[in-house]
Amino acid sequence: MGSASLSYKGHRYPGEVISHCVWLYHRFPLSFREVEELMLERGIVVSYETIRRWCAKFGQQYSSALRRRQPRPGDKWHLDEVFIKINGDQKYLWRAVDQNGDVLDILVQNRRDKAAARRFLRRLLEKTGAVPRVIVTDQLRSYGAAHREVMPCVEHRQSKYLNNRAENSHQPTRQRERAMKGFRSIGGAQRFLSAFRGISPHFRDCCMIG
Repeated sequence: MGSASLSYKGHRYPGEVISHCVWLYHRFPLSFREVEELMLERGIVVSYETIRRWCAKFGQQYSSALRRRQPRPGDKWHLDEVFIKINGDQKYLWRAVDQNGDVLDILVQNRRDKAAARRFLRRLLEKTGAVPRVIVTDQLRSYGAAHREVMPCVEHRQSKYLNNRAENSHQPTRQRERAMKGFRSIGGAQRFLSAFRGISPHFRDCCMIG
């Protein structure tokens, strides 16, 4: 993703500095203040509040641009859901990855019932523009009911032993959840995690600013 694809008009700092701060925050378990300190070591004075605003404004744009570079998803999708704490309440983070470990989508929801599973499956089909050959889930009954409605022609395998790929994909999120001491709102969690899933896998700064 080249810097030219985004507008930094009106910002005091160049795009390379902005994109580097956003990348640092999403790639590593750092707070905004810690990113501020790292930039100060490089001789760049920028407040953590400014970095917060950059992440809110550009994080999702960077993530979306990076995901557009990814190849089409594989034909075997692994789905899983875990609980997360948001402002002290238990919510559920739904995640889908393909057989290559690429994250297809995430969705924060209040429940893990049939309606929530159906919503996630429909969103997956819309977001990816693809239909899998097979989906693999745990033994949550909601998956089976939603699968029969949304993608009845797709093979569905349910087993607690076959879904390690999706379960392992939750680990970076757990690390960030601990570093951030939880999320404050469903919307905030969805925005951060949507950007995080796109930016986090990219290890080099050049992947961010081209």
